[in-house]
Amino acid sequence: MFKFLKDVVAGSGSGLKDFPYTIGEPHASAWGSWAHHRGASKDDGSPVSIFSLSGNNPQDRHLVAGRNGVKRLRTVRHPNILSFLHSTEAEVPDGPAVKHTIYIVTEPVTPLAEKIKELNLGGTQRDEYFAWGLHQISKAVSFLNNDCKLVHGNVCLASVVVTQTLDWKLHAFDVLSEFDANNEAAGSPMLQFEWLVGNQYKPMELTKSDWASIRKSPPWAIDSWGLGCLIYELFSGGKLTRTEDLRNIASIPKSLLPDYQKLLSSTPSRRMNPSKLIDNSEFFQNKLVETIQFMEVLNLKDSVEKDSFFRKLPNIAEQLPREIVLKKLLPVLQSALEFGSAAAPALTVLLKMGSWLPADQFSAKVLPTIVKLFASNDRAIRVSLLQHIDQFGESLAAQTVDEQVFPHVATGFSDTSSFLRELTLKSMLILAPKLSQRTISGSLLKYLSKLQVDEEPAIRTNTTILLGNISNYMNDGTRKRVLINAFTVRALRDTFPPARAAGIMALSVTSSYYEMTEIATRILPNIVVLTFDPDSDVRTKAFQATDQFLQIAKQHHEKLNTGDNRAAESTGVQLKPGNTGLLGWAMSSITQKGRPSDHGPVSTANASNSQVSASPSATSDTHSAPVAYAPSTSNSLDQTAPALSSSSVDGWGELENDNQGENGSDNEGWDDVDPFEEKSAPSLLSNIQAAQKRPVVQPKQPVPSSSRSNPPMAPKAEDDALWGPMAAPAPKGASKSADTKPSVPHNDPDDLWGSIAAPQPKSSGRPSKPAAANSDDLWGAIAAPPPATKARPLASSGRGRGTKPAPKLGAQRIGRTSSTGM
Repeated sequence: MFKFLKDVVAGSGSGLKDFPYTIGEPHASAWGSWAHHRGASKDDGSPVSIFSLSGNNPQDRHLVAGRNGVKRLRTVRHPNILSFLHSTEAEVPDGPAVKHTIYIVTEPVTPLAEKIKELNLGGTQRDEYFAWGLHQISKAVSFLNNDCKLVHGNVCLASVVVTQTLDWKLHAFDVLSEFDANNEAAGSPMLQFEWLVGNQYKPMELTKSDWASIRKSPPWAIDSWGLGCLIYELFSGGKLTRTEDLRNIASIPKSLLPDYQKLLSSTPSRRMNPSKLIDNSEFFQNKLVETIQFMEVLNLKDSVEKDSFFRKLPNIAEQLPREIVLKKLLPVLQSALEFGSAAAPALTVLLKMGSWLPADQFSAKVLPTIVKLFASNDRAIRVSLLQHIDQFGESLAAQTVDEQVFPHVATGFSDTSSFLRELTLKSMLILAPKLSQRTISGSLLKYLSKLQVDEEPAIRTNTTILLGNISNYMNDGTRKRVLINAFTVRALRDTFPPARAAGIMALSVTSSYYEMTEIATRILPNIVVLTFDPDSDVRTKAFQATDQFLQIAKQHHEKLNTGDNRAAESTGVQLKPGNTGLLGWAMSSITQKGRPSDHGPVSTANASNSQVSASPSATSDTHSAPVAYAPSTSNSLDQTAPALSSSSVDGWGELENDNQGENGSDNEGWDDVDPFEEKSAPSLLSNIQAAQKRPVVQPKQPVPSSSRSNPPMAPKAEDDALWGPMAAPAPKGASKSADTKPSVPHNDPDDLWGSIAAPQPKSSGRPSKPAAANSDDLWGAIAAPPPATKARPLASSGRGRGTKPAPKLGAQRIGRTSSTGM
């Protein structure tokens, strides 16, 4: 029969050709003569329940009662009454005969008896769930009796069904009739179809058909008796077979027993009103009922009550039946969050409940709600989402992240709250692998460029760490344009020591992405100067990184010597243990507050170690000029580098040896930055190699002239004060003979120590001129500069010959009279 019905619904029958639902397998039980089938919509496949009732002719009394049930179910609407969707009546062939069948389509439900067996609850959890179900059915009965003045007539276990969210709903309205209290003298039955009710469920007055007494009784008298029968069937675990069995109270909970006895009072007028059962019963006062009731009226609660409730809910959910939490509380919580009635702490509860679901159900039931919440304007919701993104981020689809999540998350990069900016930054560690290259290059990196000059030092540090972590998700062109500029131009010059340390670690971790030319000319020069950084951690990491990149350079050198040019292109080496902690975030900007000036200073060498850039008019000569660093003085460690300014490092692509913005475009990101030009580095290396191959030419010693030489100009007082203390004292002697020729020291232009040597003794001869410096000597640019002035020889002739010159600071030639007469 059922197989035939499915064929009919599929379109083979004449009566149900346009029936928009497919009939599935039947349930094991149903109320009365009805058959309860599973079903689905032909349009979208959504599940439904289909009830069918068949008769031999249209006037069959079961069909007449069934039509009454259809009419009542269609017109009576209540949250605890089964939701009506569709109905039809058709003639269905059944062999040689034709049967008349009524179909009712409702929301998908399961018979209560079947659901109880499926849940298999026990102890306190069973009682709490039964309390919630009885609470719902009592509300439905109270609505019919007190508000609609209707009598259901057959409240029992079979007339209750359970929805997918484990809510109990009342149905079986075939006997439903108006309560005719005004027609007290009438002897006609008030319940036209009371013959459908089993005798075991009938109260004494209904069994006797005492309609006069029934009309004098309250409207709830019959249905209150039915509630008592339902309670007995629930806790006894079986179907009521005799009215006398209701006296067996061994299985009834003690907290419910007084109410149970009042519902089954032999006097109809003394039976308890279902509304009082709802309000006064001690049995309904449990965690499950109170939790669900609070969530149902969440819109009426103030923010304090909501916060308190949702902070306690995780612990309460642990004590409730898991199936009820997932199928009842979770959907209610989702709706509350989507419509804005739930506070931000509810998201924590949602994720905890969602973690109890299998991965496929979590993606299907919970993730859609989370994606919708990213569009919320509530800052607390956004903060909560970012704080817990590690719990659901991996489950998000790449397309969903790129199109629906990231556009909303990206607003946090420019938020006024530093805490939200930091959370947004950290969330990229999970979201970045799911972003497209277009989004990474066109949007994400621009935000990170601004965050690297953020006012919060922790955010700047974490930005550098993030760039190192997501570098493998960038394409080659983006890495070449971004990484070195971000790490050397900004991170290594940051005034915050952890930011400098993060820059060193990021360079070490991403070492495999750099060419040898970049390592030699751009990375090593910037790292080496940090080996005397004021911060110990920065110095340690600088030494480790220097060793690592020098090892790369040595490997490159060895490969070039062996002629393995292809292998020489690889620059990656195994990381040292000290530089393997890049994945950890720096301290939070909330726990580590302070201005950049409050943290460790950067040495002057760190600030001044940038390549000496030419003026805008000399841009063309910049690439051919040698890389020169300003000399550091002995007190450079005590000086503080100037803070980063937005004008000097607006974009990571402003290379140190290039002029800013050739095209004049905005410099807020790396996209507008010209990549490092490789052609300048080979030229630099070739000049260095050429200088090293040239032989060193010793300058010829000039012959001292006997003619009277012009004395050099006297040095300035400040020069004497600067260089005087470093000069050696003059040799002892009272005087020198005029015939004695002063010795001419060897003046080597490559002698870097000449600047601190003793001054030349007094001589009448012209001092020898040093050989002209070789213009191709590239090393001279980084050598120590010669002293600005030369020591003036003592005057031996001219006016004031017998007068001693005034003493000056520095090394002086002291004229003494020798005791030996020399």
